[in-house]
Amino acid sequence: MSEHAPNRVIIAGAGLAGCLLARLLGKAGFEVLVVERRDDPRTNRQAGGRSINLAISARGIDALKAAGLDDQLMKHAIPMPGRMIHSGTVSSFQPYSSSGTKAINSVSRSELNLLLLDGADEYESVEFRFGLACTGVNPEARSITFADSEGNEVTETASVIVGSDGAYSGVRSALQKTARFNFSQDFLEDGYKELTIPAVTEGPHAPYAIEPHALHIWPHGGSMMIALPNLDGSFTCTLFWPYEGPHSFGSVSNGEIRAFFDREYPSASQVMPDLETEYAENPIGPLATIRCSPWNRRGVVLIGDAAHAIVPFYGQGANASFEDAKRLAAGLIDQPDDPESAIEAYYRDRVDHGNAIADLALQNFIEMRDHTGRGWFRAKKKLEHLLHKTLGDRFLPLYEMVSFSTIPYDDARKKAHRQWRTLITIWASGLALVVLIVALSLATVG
Repeated sequence: MSEHAPNRVIIAGAGLAGCLLARLLGKAGFEVLVVERRDDPRTNRQAGGRSINLAISARGIDALKAAGLDDQLMKHAIPMPGRMIHSGTVSSFQPYSSSGTKAINSVSRSELNLLLLDGADEYESVEFRFGLACTGVNPEARSITFADSEGNEVTETASVIVGSDGAYSGVRSALQKTARFNFSQDFLEDGYKELTIPAVTEGPHAPYAIEPHALHIWPHGGSMMIALPNLDGSFTCTLFWPYEGPHSFGSVSNGEIRAFFDREYPSASQVMPDLETEYAENPIGPLATIRCSPWNRRGVVLIGDAAHAIVPFYGQGANASFEDAKRLAAGLIDQPDDPESAIEAYYRDRVDHGNAIADLALQNFIEMRDHTGRGWFRAKKKLEHLLHKTLGDRFLPLYEMVSFSTIPYDDARKKAHRQWRTLITIWASGLALVVLIVALSLATVG
């Protein structure tokens, strides 16, 4: 293959977005080399990296459908049509949609990564290499250098180099050394720790200890725990707690955790027999929002977390990454002889929406943590659903636009803002009219 061959693409990172992009391009006849710093996960059928369960919704399903993998995805998915909010020993279900039938889907990150890796590897034009980390990128030369664990380096060239190597991307790190490249990394004061609710042999939901068709939330106004179901009957739980202060990782010791859960998370504590061991042994992970611009330099381009890592509170990280992969693949397939134009169009089309979902994810953290257990929040959600049932597409709740449609994120955010502004204007006008009528009536009586 000659240097800068028009149909050769190198993808750094064999995670979710990288493997989906490889399959889409391989299906179109591109020569694709996927290079991953970790070992081949197919050796023990367990992909590494973060293990927070994924909530795959309409955007992700749409992208996987383009790759012919949507039906296989659903075999690994558990539908969750709403949230189960736990307050003390009382639980209440909050449907996500006005119809109560639309659902996000709990999927194991590892299982989905393996599905995508196997799917990309079906094409002879797609090659995988493992155990090689990106150590440098030269956008002008269209080259990327990798090194193995012993420091042996190899340099490859292609018309397109894609950084799909996660939040701490080596490709992005190389681009940060170029002129006028903007980068920000903002950490929350909260971290996360994973725990488990194991499968059970008896009970109303067996093999599940609690209702499987829901995303469970234990909100505590400043901290929370969530739980998503797995196919084996277990739940992956995640504590989102501050590092310091009351109700934090710093204030609750290993020896105090059971008594603390008995008091603050009683419904969960009784179905978590391994709580003490997992709390003591499982690490605390950081939560960060990463933004950069531009996402591209010549034939080098970023997708997914490498371009816009977000916190997990809207369940859109993987979905947004899949949209990136689908959009970039479509551009490269449509303009195989002008990849730089295709890359630039991809960036211009996606950057505002990447920033929008980052903002929305941060806002949803506050909603999940502080608001879901409050009466006014439940009333607001019921009003949104009533308006949608009454007005149809003339009023679309923001959550439904984000999770159950492919309306671009920034467009959805702006539409939601316009809708509420219009409603408030109508309400204020109606109130003013009532006041005017009352005033005129009083004046007439006087």
